Order: sequence, then structure tokens, then C-alpha cells
Amino acid sequence: MKKEVKDTIISELGKKLGEYPHFYLIDVTGMSADATSQLRRKCFKSEIKMIVVKNKLLHKAFEASDIDYEPLYGSLKGNTAVLFTDTANKPAKLLKDYKKEGIPALKAAYAEEGFYVGADKLDELAALKSKSEVIAEIVSLLQSPAKNVVSALQSGANTIHGVLKTLGDRPE
Repeated sequence: MKKEVKDTIISELGKKLGEYPHFYLIDVTGMSADATSQLRRKCFKSEIKMIVVKNKLLHKAFEASDIDYEPLYGSLKGNTAVLFTDTANKPAKLLKDYKKEGIPALKAAYAEEGFYVGADKLDELAALKSKSEVIAEIVSLLQSPAKNVVSALQSGANTIHGVLKTLGDRPE
């Protein structure tokens, strides 16, 4: 491969690293062409960008980045594919389907500004909540007390209204 082509690939990988806040490094060693194609389709449906890369070129893209990706350097062995995503837990949920087969296996991930190295981190990554999920949870928690107060006031108003009506209808 010519140096110009390598430089282009490194710069493209650098753009992807800046464009997507989360990415996973997976081991695709031993996957057939058909299995890889099926994985690509599933990634596309889940809005995940899958790119198979050379480890050395990815290492150089990591070095050129503003973020220090040094904890991921040890994971750059074998055949590597990178799954870029906007939602931190989507690739983990996708990879859990493949966990029984062992291929593809998680090597490492950069999600929610943290490093996760090793296949044993898959369950932890799948349990991560996205920013929108956390915001929705907080909003529902904040709305809950207000709903309870409004409900109590409405039921109390009906009770008070009933008592007043009964008292008003009573002959003196």
C-alpha cells in the first residue's frame, strides 16, 4: 500500500474518531464472508458504522487524535473491526447476540468518555444508559411528585365538594 493511501486512511479514521463519541474494537478473526456481511447489515440497521481496519493504521490515527487512546493500544492485535456509534450501548447489545458463538468478540471500547478493555466488559457496556435515556428518567422522576400532588388535590376537591353539597342539602 502506498504512503499516500495510508495517510488518507489514517486521516479518514481520525475524522470518524472525532465524528462519533463512542466506538468499539472487535475481533473478527475467523468470521466467514457471509457472517461478516450479516454483521454489517445488522450494524447498518442499528445505525452503527462498521469499518475493518489495519491495526497499525488505527494505532497511528489514535496517536494523531487529541484524546489519549493509550489504554486501547494493547487491543490492536489480530483482525480488527471498529464499530462507530452515537449511542454507547447499541454495539454491546448487538454483540451480546453473538456472545454464544464467540465471534466477533469484544476487544475494547471507548464509550461515555471511558475505556473498557476486554471481552468481560460487554455486560457492563450493554447496561450503560444513553444520554437521552438518562434525561427521560430524570424528567419522569421530577414529574412524579407533581402528578401525585395534583391527583391528591383533585380527589380532595371532589371529597370537599361532596361534603359541602351534603351539608347544603340537609334540612335545617
